[in-house]
Amino acid sequence: MRIFITGGSRGIGLAMANHFIGKGYKVAICSRHGSLDGALSLNGDVGDYGDCKRMFDQIEAKFGGLDVLVNNAGISHVGFFADTTPDTWQSLINTNLLGVINCSHIAVQHMLSKGGGHIINISSIWGGAGASCEAVYSATKGGVDAFTKALAKEVGGACIKVNAIACGVVETEMNNFLDPEERVDLLSQIPLGRFAKPEEIALMADFLIQSGYINGQILNLDGGYI
Repeated sequence: MRIFITGGSRGIGLAMANHFIGKGYKVAICSRHGSLDGALSLNGDVGDYGDCKRMFDQIEAKFGGLDVLVNNAGISHVGFFADTTPDTWQSLINTNLLGVINCSHIAVQHMLSKGGGHIINISSIWGGAGASCEAVYSATKGGVDAFTKALAKEVGGACIKVNAIACGVVETEMNNFLDPEERVDLLSQIPLGRFAKPEEIALMADFLIQSGYINGQILNLDGGYI
């Protein structure tokens, strides 16, 4: 099995990469910084279509094809929308939404020629519920959810399954901005009483890959928060 994980040098992406390396998969990751032993480590910006095309060509040359794409690369911004600058929201859109579209467009072409595959998009519960002070981030993840459902209908007949995992609060560097009081408040609202571990997102992705009949779904992994 050959898998490409965007944003694979840390957080959820790194946990996924290590999980699938452990299973003997051929793993490629991309990031703007960092590499990983045991994986084909690529540098590129998923918001740039030319970069994406170059990375997919490298994967094709190394692995001879691709079975699974995990669109994991993402960034966040917390702050009042009125104070958010165009540069900030453009960066969020480029990475979180355009990156998914760019990589999926190229992956679908590869998968059509190979007879099928899986696209797994890492989304957020805020894509459906919306989060105060994360208006643009929520919008990008809502776009990912809509794109997932639409593309699944379009390419399902070609045996390409497209799903998304909508994460709640995950114990990663992205949430290091939370102060102790905010962490306690968040934990009090999660019935399971803890944040998700990145490895649990990897297990959900693995489940989707093993399944042959899940398509067009947004699967919440939030501990009962939403």
